[in-house]
Amino acid sequence: MSRVGRMPITVPPGVTVAIKDGGVTVTGPKGELHRRFSPDISITLEGDVLTVSRPSDSKLHCSLHGLTRSLLANMVDGVVKGFEKNLEIVGVGYRAEKAGDKLTIRVGYSHSVEVSPLPGISLAVEGTNRIKVTGISKEAVGQMAAEIRAIRPPDAYKGKGIRYAGEVVRLKAGKAAKAIGEST
Repeated sequence: MSRVGRMPITVPPGVTVAIKDGGVTVTGPKGELHRRFSPDISITLEGDVLTVSRPSDSKLHCSLHGLTRSLLANMVDGVVKGFEKNLEIVGVGYRAEKAGDKLTIRVGYSHSVEVSPLPGISLAVEGTNRIKVTGISKEAVGQMAAEIRAIRPPDAYKGKGIRYAGEVVRLKAGKAAKAIGEST
């Protein structure tokens, strides 16, 4: 039995859940999310508790059981609290600016890179080197943050680039450090 799949999801007050034709719509104070799920997995709403169950213990049903429950829990959390990811830009002359809803990033290329947010996502710049990605869909927030990070991932030698806040970048020793170690 899936430990994650068995846990019930409590629906907080102010959130409505509608289950119809294999799709679930969750509406809350921050917005509305809709997602279709596998018809094999049954989703039931009793009072203010969502439960997910599976028809058999086959490998496919076991994997879908926990996944469905996690996606539903993220939908409920998203319409109540929302999600956010923070990014840091490290490097001399590297900066981000916001113009309208678009983000302009300068990270050492001959041109500046413009980023348009995905639907339902908002981008904010704090200072010149911190970017905040917020939204109600955990999947969309993670995707947008990954796309921004992919513009200039952290360099392995100097650590310059765009990284998640709190991400630890292991730096490699360069040629000079290697040569000093070999001569002794």
